[in-house]
Amino acid sequence: MVLKAPTAMSTVIVRKADYEYPKIRTIVFEMLGSAEAPAIDAGTRVLIKPNFLAPAAPGKAVTTHPTIVRAAAEFALARGASVQISDSPAMGSFTKLLKKGGYEEMLEDLDVTVKPFEASIPVDVGDPFGTIDVARDAMAADVVINLAKLKTHTQMMLTLGVKNLFGCIVGLKKPEWHMRAGVDRQMFGHLIVSIFEAVGPAYTILDGILAMEGQGPGKSGTPRELGLLMGGKSAHAVDHVACLQVGLDPDTLETQRNARRMGVYDGSVHINGDLNILDDFQFPELGLLTMGPERLGRFMRRFVIQQPAVDNQACKLCGECWKYCPAGAISYTDRGISFNTDTCIRCYCCLEVCPHAAIRAKKPLAGRVLAWLTANR
Repeated sequence: MVLKAPTAMSTVIVRKADYEYPKIRTIVFEMLGSAEAPAIDAGTRVLIKPNFLAPAAPGKAVTTHPTIVRAAAEFALARGASVQISDSPAMGSFTKLLKKGGYEEMLEDLDVTVKPFEASIPVDVGDPFGTIDVARDAMAADVVINLAKLKTHTQMMLTLGVKNLFGCIVGLKKPEWHMRAGVDRQMFGHLIVSIFEAVGPAYTILDGILAMEGQGPGKSGTPRELGLLMGGKSAHAVDHVACLQVGLDPDTLETQRNARRMGVYDGSVHINGDLNILDDFQFPELGLLTMGPERLGRFMRRFVIQQPAVDNQACKLCGECWKYCPAGAISYTDRGISFNTDTCIRCYCCLEVCPHAAIRAKKPLAGRVLAWLTANR
C-alpha cells in the first residue's frame, strides 16, 4: 500500500452542542455538507462506522451517541445513498448493544442496514505489517463516515477519530493484533494509523458532547460533559484539535506522532469555531510497558510497572476479560481472577471490555514509592 502525502491545510469544524436532535441534525448536516466533505449521490454506498465498543447506555459515554448516528444516516439517505451502519464490538452481543445504546429506537424508521462486521478481506497496509484482514464491508463502501467518540484510553492515552477505525478489524482479530504488536506502544500506534489509511474514511465526526476521562475507554472511565462536536475531512486534524481542547500536546499522542513519521499528516490545521481549552481533564497514567535491565525484568513487571488489577467486590466472574485477553494472562477460580504479570502485555483489553468496571490500571506499591522518590529527590 502506498500512503498518500497530505495536501492542503485541513479544516476542522468545532461547534457547541448538546444531544437535542434538531441541533445535532443541523450541525451534522453542516459538517457533511461542507466543502471538504465527500460527494454523496444517488446509489453511493455509504458505510457509517460509529464507536460501538460495548453495550452501554448513552449516558455512560462509552459509544457514539445515537442522535449523531441517526443524523449522519439521514444526511446520506437524503442524497439517495444506500446506508449501512456497522462496527465490531469488543464484547457483548450486537443486538444488546443496539437496544441498550438507544440505536434500535433511534434508527427504527430509517431505511438503513445495521449489522456487525463479519467477513474480512486481506489488505496490504504496508511495512512492517504487510497484509492483514480488514472488514470487507468497510473496504467495499464508496464512502466511509467515521463517527468517533472522545475518550481516554489506558494504553494509548486517547481514542479519537484515527483509532476508531481499529474497529474494522473483526472480532478476535483485534486482540490478536494487540499481541503481535506486543508491548511496543509506538508499534501499535503505527498499526492503528496503517489500518486507518487503508480504510480511508472520507469524513470524521468526533462526539465530544459527553466525553470520557479517567480510565477509559470502557465502563471504568468517567463521563465528562464538554459540549462539543468536531468534524473534518482529515481525522488526523480532528484528533489534533481534540488534543488541544483537552489540554494535551498532540505530539504526545502516539497516533499523531506516527502519522507525522509516516508522512500522512503535517500538523497543519484550520479551526472553524472556538475552543475552550481545559486544564483539568483527567488522563489515565500510561505506565511503562517495559522497564529496567533484562535480568530485572520479571521483578519490575511484577512489583514496579503499572498493571491491571481487579476489584473483587465488583467482579462478577462473567468471563469477558479472560476470553478476550490476547496474551492469555488471566486465570480464574470461583474466588476471583488473577493476572500473570510475566505474560501480560499491558494492552488493557481487560479493562476495556469489563462490563462491570471491575478492572483498573494500578501501579504496585513499589512502583508508587519509586515514582514518589523520583519526583521528590
